[in-house]
Amino acid sequence: MTHVATLISSPAAPAVDANVIAAARARLGAGETRILADGIAADLEFIAEAGAERVIAEDLRARLSAPIDVVVQPVAARRKRLLLADMDSTMIGQECIDELADELGLKPRIAAITERAMRGEIAFEPALRERVGLLAGLPANVVERVIATRIHITPGAIELVATMKAAGAYTALVSGGFTVFTGPISRAIGFHEHRSNTLVEEDGRLAGRVLEPIVGQDAKRAALHELSASKGVPLAWTLAVGDGANDLAMIRDSGLGVAFHAKPKVAAEAHARIDHGDLTALLYLQGYARDEFVGTP
Repeated sequence: MTHVATLISSPAAPAVDANVIAAARARLGAGETRILADGIAADLEFIAEAGAERVIAEDLRARLSAPIDVVVQPVAARRKRLLLADMDSTMIGQECIDELADELGLKPRIAAITERAMRGEIAFEPALRERVGLLAGLPANVVERVIATRIHITPGAIELVATMKAAGAYTALVSGGFTVFTGPISRAIGFHEHRSNTLVEEDGRLAGRVLEPIVGQDAKRAALHELSASKGVPLAWTLAVGDGANDLAMIRDSGLGVAFHAKPKVAAEAHARIDHGDLTALLYLQGYARDEFVGTP
């Protein structure tokens, strides 16, 4: 079966040079090579058995001994038609609930719970209820200030969504966070829709509660299957990306599930992992060249 290995480095530290490409070609017995972005990304086609993609990628990554991500996949169904993306620590660089907690001087306490939940050490839903409970009394209008001063869109996010949309894909931001964040952030990035949890407000302050049912791992998986069916996109043509344990179900069920700068459990189980590149890596692994990107700031 024809496969493609995509070599990707950080745009800030280009490492996919001629020597790296030659070493990869020799290891894979590769045929056609295509440069997607000078120094940043390249495709190498080769023949391999189905099911060995992750093993081949990890072997090549180790042998290259460079800050380079390697994604191996069949050539078929490579350009995806549906994108589901996590928000916190994926499309943005922060965990929104931790930044809200900082307004109360509780960031270390709440961030520790967030970290354990994202690593899969504790269940997501009760951990979210506990953290939201600690925010009771916080003025609801601080959200605008937090977004303006603390939240930063991950490099490559806008290009990823704009390029996939231009190619006809449907894009959804699916988060275990809160609608007060996913609304403005999804608009800023350009997603078609967003799904997340709703914080209860009373008299202009957070009540310390979240509406049930909580958008957690099962809800993210359900969103993938629902959108796959409603948009007429087979699962093989779907792409899911996230960093935490609550993303694993949609990552596993998607056509290509990507762990993005992820927790160890997620990186170990995803179809592909990006540890060095920014979110444009998700375009390179679909075979987009740099000059095909849309929405570049």
